[in-house]
Amino acid sequence: MSNKVIKGLPLGMVFGLGMLLSVQSCREQPKEKSSETAEKNSIQDDGFISLFDGKTLNNWEGDTTYWRVENTILVGEITPETLLKSNTFLIWKGGEPKDFEFKTEFRISENGNSGINYRSELLDTIPFALRGYQADIDGKNNYTGQNYEERKRTTLAYRGEKAAITSQKDPDIPGSLRANVDKNAWQSRTVLESLGNSDSLRTQIKEGDWNECHLIIKGNRLQHFINGILMSDIIDNDTINRKFSGFLGLQAHRGPPMKVEYRNIRLKEL
Repeated sequence: MSNKVIKGLPLGMVFGLGMLLSVQSCREQPKEKSSETAEKNSIQDDGFISLFDGKTLNNWEGDTTYWRVENTILVGEITPETLLKSNTFLIWKGGEPKDFEFKTEFRISENGNSGINYRSELLDTIPFALRGYQADIDGKNNYTGQNYEERKRTTLAYRGEKAAITSQKDPDIPGSLRANVDKNAWQSRTVLESLGNSDSLRTQIKEGDWNECHLIIKGNRLQHFINGILMSDIIDNDTINRKFSGFLGLQAHRGPPMKVEYRNIRLKEL
């Protein structure tokens, strides 16, 4: 307020206006700070960081024939003109997480086959290929939620299983890794308990709609949740083949044309 205006007013009114402005200022300032603090604390308390900005493939590496960003969603798509000879991955280049929680939402077409790889290694012989643990996802929900190890021990736990994994027999014999796989499942494993009937658990997964995948990976304990329900749980005691860190990646599986979508991709290292 200018001096000219103050001089034209009674002293009491000037004092009253000053008090009013002071109170107004005190009310507004803490509100802004409180809002900023609450937002900051929410991020810190949650502990998750976003791995996908909703606009670009920054910090991800893959074949853009199959991967793109569309309407803030990360899309993997195989068309009749771009059929794959081998599985391809979109690989996160921000590190090789060890112990972590991972959350994302996914939607997949009926003929789709995808998955979330973690603690995986890059292959030198095939571009954009990963070898390692995978949270399996498919459009018909035959496998969604299970733990499948890509290019290695194959199925470690079917949906509805808590299992302990051990090393193959005669690990020093060349080729014994593949010899320990039968009917696309690792043979040196013991089912410790049931998490529920596979078909009953399947009813908790929405077909053609968005589902949440939540992975809790700590030490040799690997847990896969879909929509908040524990679908598979393994304790990996295989000292020869298990991994404690590695790359994260999203899979587009060879096969018929299909589409898979991911959003809200987040990581919290433990």
